Amino acid sequence: MPRVPTVRQISWLATIPQFLALATAVAIGWLATQSADGLLWGSAVYLVYSFGSRMLIPRAHRRGVRLSQSGQFEEAIHAHQQSYEFFTRHAWLDRFRSLTMMSPSALSFREMALLNIAFAYSQIGNGPMAKASYQRALQEFPDSGIASSALKMIASAEGSGFDTKNARP
Repeated sequence: MPRVPTVRQISWLATIPQFLALATAVAIGWLATQSADGLLWGSAVYLVYSFGSRMLIPRAHRRGVRLSQSGQFEEAIHAHQQSYEFFTRHAWLDRFRSLTMMSPSALSFREMALLNIAFAYSQIGNGPMAKASYQRALQEFPDSGIASSALKMIASAEGSGFDTKNARP
């Protein structure tokens, strides 16, 4: 099975709070112990929080990505819908993702969920649902370059009569 493409857009500005959190943890460790051990403890606390929050909070998102990468797109749709719903209910986690999950992603987890749902629909051959999902993503996130590009590509394929069933890579 061919690899599923992965797009990661980084907000370099979002890395600043992460560096500040690391510096704060190291400084607190130093102040608490007045030794190099405090630097190590502060760094360890930062790493545990950083990795722990990335593992625990976006569980449905990570599961959806794993399912997509293994070609289980129908199951991935369900996982990404769960992720979308979770981050809709807990919007503050997504809004402050650079601190809550130490994620420098330029895309919100809600936007990623909608884009991943659309992609999964396209991979199982459900073009109308893929198109509707990209349109929904563009409605909720008008600056979504990925949704906009995907819709242009779909329109181009629809206009040219491109046969996706017989296409070769």
